[in-house]
This record gives sequence, structure tokens and C-alpha cells, in this order.
Amino acid sequence: MSRINTNVQSLVAQRVLGQNNLTLGQTLDRLSTGLRINRGKDDPAGLIASENLRSEIKATNAAIGNAERADQVVNIAQGLITQTANSAGLSQEEKDANQLQIDSILQSIDRIANATSFQGSKLLNGNFDYQTQNVSANVSDFRVNGAKFSGTSLDVDVLVTQSAQQGALFLSLGGSSLNFGGVGSGSFTIEVAGANGARELAFASGTTGAQIAAAINSFTDVTGVTAVASGTGVTLQAQQFGSKDFVSVSVSNDAGLTAQSSNVGVYDFSATDANTVNTTRASVYNSYGYTDKGQDIGATVNGIAATGSGKSLSINTDFLDVDITLSTSASQALASLNAFEITGGGADFQLAGQVDINGKVSLGINNVAARELGGADIGYLDQLSTGQSLNIIDGDVAKAQDVVSKAISQIASTRGRLGAFQRNVIAPTIRALGVSVENTAAAESIIRDADFASETAQLTRSQILVSASTNVLSLANQTPQNALQLLG
Repeated sequence: MSRINTNVQSLVAQRVLGQNNLTLGQTLDRLSTGLRINRGKDDPAGLIASENLRSEIKATNAAIGNAERADQVVNIAQGLITQTANSAGLSQEEKDANQLQIDSILQSIDRIANATSFQGSKLLNGNFDYQTQNVSANVSDFRVNGAKFSGTSLDVDVLVTQSAQQGALFLSLGGSSLNFGGVGSGSFTIEVAGANGARELAFASGTTGAQIAAAINSFTDVTGVTAVASGTGVTLQAQQFGSKDFVSVSVSNDAGLTAQSSNVGVYDFSATDANTVNTTRASVYNSYGYTDKGQDIGATVNGIAATGSGKSLSINTDFLDVDITLSTSASQALASLNAFEITGGGADFQLAGQVDINGKVSLGINNVAARELGGADIGYLDQLSTGQSLNIIDGDVAKAQDVVSKAISQIASTRGRLGAFQRNVIAPTIRALGVSVENTAAAESIIRDADFASETAQLTRSQILVSASTNVLSLANQTPQNALQLLG
């Protein structure tokens, strides 16, 4: 049937030609851009998945940048703390050094602490230390090395489950003085030993408990043992708390006295605390030995079992890293206490693509100024300066050495934490994030990138179809011409 007004064949050919041109254009777009999805209509679901993956890649790359930036910050801090440690490193042999040199060293420490910065941020002056409040009177010293929390503050609660104790022995004399009672002669000789060393002491008949205690205390710096006369004997005690410290007494010469508790002319040793007394009484003459070790504190911090050493305890978790030293009374009471409250501070590093508390790592960089190095129990490093209580001219030199030793230990601990943060947190995170970027990019590529082999085949097919459609359209347009032949 021949029609002039409506050329159905032409319309069909035009529609097919349009579809083939659309397919050809889409294929050319994909080949020219290298992407399978160029606009939303190409694959709506795929576009959404691709954009989400792209966002994750950007966040991950930003996290890598933060991790590398953190690495630079820690490198600067660690190097300068090393310099500070060298400046503060006064050994026992240097206690007679010039006071002016010590003052200069202290000024250098403060100058480094106040001047060290990274892009305007002070690193060693406490700027990245944690802010605390409501510190309990039962806490003699504490340090917050790391803390992260989602609220405005974090309470640090301690539950003491085992008391801290000192090693202690009681030397019974059977009276207020050492009395041979005609049963012996010579000197009653004992060797007193502690964590610092040992010293042999000899006492004659008639020596009072107070005199024996005074003789033992004159060598406390050598032995680490103190003594107090009480009633019918003398209490010997380790100077410090904990299992590392102890008091030990061995009898070198008993002067004929018997090792039993009865009347005069005797001696005996017994424990004075709740610790298990480790005693060894050999059957060999003049070879009695008695030892009592201290006990470390046992506690939990915010429900986490803490590591105890003397009166000090510490925990190191992903969310909280603190060191706490309790007062003597608090360390011996099996009770709970609110140690302090952390209200902010620290250096936060976002080391994951998702911005949440799980992807955040927090690190505290303590103030290394001279006034902050040391402790409330023994004093601070700035007290070694001229006119202060621990200066080497007329101050307590022995105590000054304890302060210096603790300051060196604190700086070494800070350096160790910074080094561990670099090695065990930042470096592995950078490597893991790099692998994550690769895997995420690969997933995004599968969804979004064009398959050139498939698209090239599609191009050839589309070109053939367009050519065929064009020829068909040409033929369809010739059909009405046949109707003119009927008019003669």
C-alpha cells in the first residue's frame, strides 16, 4: 500500500537511526573520557556508589596527609627532647659542677621548651599536654600520656585491690638494749642489705635500740634501709615501696646469743607487716639470714587492670594511657577514689578515613620546662638553680641527684612514647591507608571506568547500525516517489 501523507517506513527508519546515533554518541563519550559513567543517566546506582568511593578515597588521602604531618611533628619533638635530655643529664659524678653552669643548663631547657614550634604550634611547653581538674589529694603525682573521649571530659577512677607495702623486719633485743647477759662476748655483728647495697655493722653489749637504729640510718643512702627503735627492739624497713625493694639481715657473729624470743641475751627477727616473710634460717652456726620484700600496689583504672610498681600504677590502652602515683595512705587502703578529671588538651591525629573516635589517635606531649621535670614528692629541676633548696652550693645535693635522675627518666619516657608512636602507630597506619587507597580505587575503577574492548566492539556495531539505518531511511524516503508513477 502506497501512502503520501504518512510515510510509516520513514518514521521507523528515523527512530532506529536516532537510537543508533544515541548509542554511537554514548560509545564515543566513553571512549573519549575513558569512563563508563559520564552522567547520572548512564548508571544512577553505579554513579552513587562511585561518588561514595571517591569521597572515601579523598578522606583516606587526607588521613595519610595528617599521618605524615604527625610524623614530622613527632620528629621535631623527639629531636629537641634528645637535646634537652643531653642538657639535663647531670650524673652523680657531676654533683660538684659549677652552679653557674647548672643555671645555664636550666635556662637552656626552658628556652627550648618555650621556643620549639611547628608552624606556630608550641610543642614542648605543655601546649599538647592534657588539661585536668579535680585532682584528688590522694594522688601525689600523675601523667596523662594519651586520652580520647567523645564527651567534654573523662573521669579517671582508681580502685585499689592490693596495698603497696615496704619490706620490713623487727629485730627483737628482749629489752631496750642489747644485753649479752654473761652468755656471750665480742660483738653482735649483722649485715644489713637493701635495694641500694649492703653494710656490715657490729654492736657491743649495752648498745641501745636507738643507737642501733641511728647506726643503720647513717648508711641509708648505701643500703636503702631505714630503722626506728621501738619498745624492745628495732624496726628495719625498706626505704621505698614495692617488690623491687627489700630489707635483708644476716648475722655474721651472734656473740653467743640465742635466736629466740625470751629474756635478755637473745635476739629474734620477725615480719612487721602483712607481707609473706621470706626467711631462711640455716642450721650452720653464725649463718642466719632474714629477708622481707615489699609489695606492689594492685589496682584497676576505669575498670582496666593496671600495672603496679611500688605506689605507682599505669595503664596503656587505645583510649587511655596514664601513670599515677598515690599517696602512702591511699596506696594502702583497699578502696576506690576519683583520681582526677581530664577536660581536654593533647594532640589529636585523624588516622582513618571516617572522622570518628575510632579513627582518632591522641598523644600527650608533656611540658619539659625545668619547673615541670621531677615530682612533688622529691622536688623539681628548677630547684637546682641558685638560691633554691636543691642548689649544689648549700642545698640538699643527694636529693638534687634524685630529682635529676627522675627528670632524665621522664624525658626518656617521653622520647620512648614519641618513638613508639612513630614506629608502631604512624608508619603502619600510612602503609595500611596506602593499601586501602589502592583497593578502594580498584573497586571504584571496576564500577566507573570504561571497558575499551567492549566499547570498541560497541562502536563498530553502532557504526554499522547507523550506516544501515541511514540506507534504510533513504529507501523509505524513495517509497512515496513510486506513487507519482501512478499519476502517469
